[in-house]
Amino acid sequence: MTRPEQPAGAEIHYRALERLYRAAPVNVLFPSRLEIVGEGRSRLTFDVTPDVYHAAGAAHGTIYFKMLDDAAFYAANTLVTDRFLLTTSFNLHFTKPVRAGQVIAEGRWISGRKRVLVGEARLIDSEGDEIGRGTGTFMRSRIPLSGLPGYSGL
Repeated sequence: MTRPEQPAGAEIHYRALERLYRAAPVNVLFPSRLEIVGEGRSRLTFDVTPDVYHAAGAAHGTIYFKMLDDAAFYAANTLVTDRFLLTTSFNLHFTKPVRAGQVIAEGRWISGRKRVLVGEARLIDSEGDEIGRGTGTFMRSRIPLSGLPGYSGL
């Protein structure tokens, strides 16, 4: 996929956010790949396998929340280059169960640039169907991005 031209500083920030995502210990439990596709846009790719099933044999809602929250969060954090954002609320809608295959979480920033940002995300299964959607509110924290392992390249 060809990316639209971004200012050099934006590209550096986007790649640093991708490294930050890879460095998060929780992603050992939920293997996935983040791609920042432009300002206010992110994409996560992951595979649904039986180890994330609930008792009825489909992906547990934990997976839906994690991937929707991460996609919306990283889309919003593309607009904030100095601080880590924190999720303050997230609304989630399940529209279809998923049992197996690759799922894409597409995130996009909706509004806000100062203290509070809003992002949304949707999950698309391997058949191209939307299986979930969510909207999150994210607040700037006091945590500098530059000091986090992964973001700074440490």
